[in-house]
Amino acid sequence: MLNYRDLEMYQEARRLAIEVHTMSLTLPKFELYESGSQIRRSSKSVTAMIVEGYARRRYKSDFIKYLIYAIAECDETIVHLDAIYDTTL
Repeated sequence: MLNYRDLEMYQEARRLAIEVHTMSLTLPKFELYESGSQIRRSSKSVTAMIVEGYARRRYKSDFIKYLIYAIAECDETIVHLDAIYDTTL
């Protein structure tokens, strides 16, 4: 493995972050700036946490800690997606 870009979890998280970003730009104007911005940030944080953890992989506990942060950011993104789905339909 040469770098974090070779990680399947990074590739999938990045793909989903791009998909969430694109979707968020189609939100109604009243959701675009508040909820849209928050969901874009949380989805991109998943990849950022994976990258940070990979950079600290020499220390197993740090790597695990950042992967847990990535899971938490993913959960936050899901909560925002659920809220947007429930309030814009």
